[in-house]
Amino acid sequence: MKFEDLLDQVGGFGLFQLRNLVLLALPRLLLPMNFLVPIFLAAVPAHRCTLPGTPANISHQDAWLEAYLPREPDGSLSSCLRFAHPRALPNTTLGEGGQSPGEVNGEPAKVPCPEGWDYDHSVFSSTIATEWDLVCEQKGLNRAISTFFFIGVLLGAVVFGYLADRFGRRRLLLVAYVTSLVLGLASAASVNYIMFVIIRTLTGAALAGFTIIVMPLELEWLDVRHRTVAGVLSSTFWSGGVMLLALVGYLIRDWRWLLLAVTLPCVPGIFSLWWVPESARWLLTQGRVEEAHKYLLRCARLNGRPVGSEQSGSRGAGGTKTLLLRLVPDAPAATYLLVLHGGVVRFGVNFSYYGLSLNVSGLGLNVYQTQLLFGAVELPFKLLVYLSARYIGRRLTEAGALMGTALALGIRLLLPSEMGAWNTTLAVMGKGFSEAAFTTVYLFTSELYPTVLRQTGLGLTALVGRLGGSLAPLAVLLDGVWLPLPSITYGGIALLASCTALLLPETKQEQLPETIQDVEGKSASSIPQEEMPMKQVQD
Repeated sequence: MKFEDLLDQVGGFGLFQLRNLVLLALPRLLLPMNFLVPIFLAAVPAHRCTLPGTPANISHQDAWLEAYLPREPDGSLSSCLRFAHPRALPNTTLGEGGQSPGEVNGEPAKVPCPEGWDYDHSVFSSTIATEWDLVCEQKGLNRAISTFFFIGVLLGAVVFGYLADRFGRRRLLLVAYVTSLVLGLASAASVNYIMFVIIRTLTGAALAGFTIIVMPLELEWLDVRHRTVAGVLSSTFWSGGVMLLALVGYLIRDWRWLLLAVTLPCVPGIFSLWWVPESARWLLTQGRVEEAHKYLLRCARLNGRPVGSEQSGSRGAGGTKTLLLRLVPDAPAATYLLVLHGGVVRFGVNFSYYGLSLNVSGLGLNVYQTQLLFGAVELPFKLLVYLSARYIGRRLTEAGALMGTALALGIRLLLPSEMGAWNTTLAVMGKGFSEAAFTTVYLFTSELYPTVLRQTGLGLTALVGRLGGSLAPLAVLLDGVWLPLPSITYGGIALLASCTALLLPETKQEQLPETIQDVEGKSASSIPQEEMPMKQVQD
């Protein structure tokens, strides 16, 4: 008897599992709102150097700006430089007095903004860029906010993965909720950039608990037939969070209040854990049969299965609660290869997804419209993932989605900038394919690792994946070297990950592996999978 047999008796997909999906939907909404919130809180509005002597007559303002601000190669007024003193203009008194020292060809020397910047507050009342002047020479610090955040997610994934395998999924989910709440509130109260960076890095580590725990906790209560539909259905809440962020960002234009808005939903999440069950699979691997028995009974009652308390103990646990477990302390090479290949795929998925998601400019739409469009386009691609993963398989779906991302980015580079509609369409298609890869990889990797090491395996895989997420915002800065280079980088990494996905084993219609030997058996396709010996745990 395996756990799947117990699950068949108590119900592998019923009201109990649907309630779990609803209760665990909140972390799915919170994650994109926190991961993508830099689009709004770190937005850089139009700005220029603070200039002396603002003219009282508004009709003179254009001449005043021309006298103080140099022109960029594209003809726009500079955002980062000003003349050391106003230059002389025809028919004005500005700059009169002859040529001063430092002038070149009759034009005053250009200097960085000595008195700071003036910002356009028509779209954002306050962002971290406007509060701490993270523009021009300091714009790299603004981009680094997301990088530091994902470094925190990277480290937190490893820590939460290990601790969840040791102390349980439910307990660590509570830790994730509480620490995310406390650190999110502290982030909103930051008084300087250094404080904000440190707290946001720690917040990323706390939120990593959701990324590592939620999907396995859902899958470990589901039977084989319903894992795909449940996995894709639960991922739609992520897309809902992306679109909800567009609405919240539109309504709240101050970065501190925006952070509070995406953090406070952790409060009802903490209370919801009262109804979230621990993973019975994990409890059985730890020899905690009585607790697993209690949750299995609860599952049977809620699913309307006619199993009495004592009867279910004898049926579900074989009279003496016999479990099919074989625990081996050392993971074989097959497990390490799964982690390695899964990590490379996760790196490519995260790198391309966050690279496209955090760069919402150049589409002819404002930031709110783009964010809403990027969230809405994910929904039809999730339907595509469901059909493909169910009938074709996880491996080819993952490889195809990453290939689609790479092709969309590559074709977009070949089109002239005048073809604005086609450029926008390909950017949206690339975002859709990257989301399809994102949805598939969470389901796929959660099915690869055995229960005894599932959270640890996912933690190590997520470590590599979040490295991709942390590097994605910085790749945008490569446009200073060559304008198409960021898109080439995103597409090239997606192509490499697509090829690596083909090296992973297929998990369609496969039972979740319980032990390391199950994984080893799958890796040796020529060797038939043998029954695991029985380990008895007395009442």
